[in-house]
Amino acid sequence: MSDPDPDHDADPSNTNWSTWTWDRLRAHAAGLPDRNSGLELVRWLAQRNAHESSENRETCLLWAQLSLEANRRLHSDALWDQNRMLNNNFMLRVWIIEHVGPGPDPLWDPHVLAADTLAALRLDPTEAATAAQNWRDLPIGEIGELRRHKTLTAHLGRLINHLPPGPTKAQLIEWGEVRILLP
Repeated sequence: MSDPDPDHDADPSNTNWSTWTWDRLRAHAAGLPDRNSGLELVRWLAQRNAHESSENRETCLLWAQLSLEANRRLHSDALWDQNRMLNNNFMLRVWIIEHVGPGPDPLWDPHVLAADTLAALRLDPTEAATAAQNWRDLPIGEIGELRRHKTLTAHLGRLINHLPPGPTKAQLIEWGEVRILLP
């Protein structure tokens, strides 16, 4: 992806990342170590640029993929880091599916996103609904687990519309109904 103004990024001291081209931001991200806080800015800027370029599918998807890669590299294997990473991932993917359209790449396939979502959930909807009935009486770790499930299902209302009737859609609808009960 070339910059319409080739001299725009010529100054290496230009730290206004919002003006950087995809090539420059990608190269910068590649030079950052994993878990570096600079990856959060790369993730956010690339996501913003994906949203702003949604009328050009190819450009939008390049920005979205850069955001997802920075997001993956930013987070540790700790439970809450993984929760945040997956939430960012799911929300951007469903946005692409809604605004740019599904595509052959598994990242933009609603069926794959549905499977990825279900794989991220540790509880089944019935267990979550039962636990949520008296969530204030639960130990903090169990409340956290319910919160984690609420976060990981935030995109379901938007995703469900892109799935045909079937067991996966039914399970996601059930999760959507349980989600409103979670703390």
